[in-house]
Amino acid sequence: MAVYENASEITVEMMNLSDASARTAASKSHSDEDGTTGPGGKLLRCVAVSFCLLCVLQVALNISLRLALSPPPGIDASFKNLTEERDELRSINLRTEENYKILTEERDELKRKLSNFASQQSSLTEERDELKRKLNDCASQQNSLTTERDSLKRKLNDFAHYSNQGWVYFSGSFYYISSIKETWQDSRNDCVRRGADLMIINSNEEQEFTRKYRQIMWIGLTDRETEEVWKWVDGTSLTTSFWHTGEPNNYEGTNEDCVAVNYHDYKNSWNDLECIIKNFWICEKKMTL
Repeated sequence: MAVYENASEITVEMMNLSDASARTAASKSHSDEDGTTGPGGKLLRCVAVSFCLLCVLQVALNISLRLALSPPPGIDASFKNLTEERDELRSINLRTEENYKILTEERDELKRKLSNFASQQSSLTEERDELKRKLNDCASQQNSLTTERDSLKRKLNDFAHYSNQGWVYFSGSFYYISSIKETWQDSRNDCVRRGADLMIINSNEEQEFTRKYRQIMWIGLTDRETEEVWKWVDGTSLTTSFWHTGEPNNYEGTNEDCVAVNYHDYKNSWNDLECIIKNFWICEKKMTL
């Protein structure tokens, strides 16, 4: 038996058994002739046969190993493709991880910027609202100052106007004291023509103001509509009074329906008189606000 092995195949050639048998027979014949046939020859033949069998087994084992270790046709290309695909996937994965890291950092940066923007916007909103409140306060103050300015202008104009006509300013009103005498009704008519009316006294200060002129003057108090129901010329009822002792009294049965300040030496100086009596009078013009 002969064995030939190369990279792709193993060839086993078996010698012609008839030739081997012939040689064996010749050797046997020769051995018999030489008188060497015996137990030793048989042993030699067994060893040779065993050796041949071992060679056959060795060849079979080599073939089996080669078949087992050699990849099937095309598996090398598939393996190579899989390896390349694996490497490509690893590369893609690395790039993906890098992109993910970059995107995460960009996201966090945007979140910080958004948070800063929201904080700035909130601060600006608060500042804007504060400015609006200040602006509203300023506008309100400006309106108040404008109103006050206009009021002062009117008062100044009134001062100039009434002062030039002999009026006296006291406690928010202008007062005109006549230089002639007239009845109560004529006195009132004169006050109305001047844009005023007979004086209304509602406080101690106004009462004290009348006393310094030291003359009898009509004021705007009467009960001509209803006896003993005293009312001021603006229609309001009498609440605070400064009647002199014993007044009002309709002296000696006369019809005393009009009031004048009379007793200047006393705080309570009012006196009821007949309306047809002629006296000085005092007009009052409330200051325009």
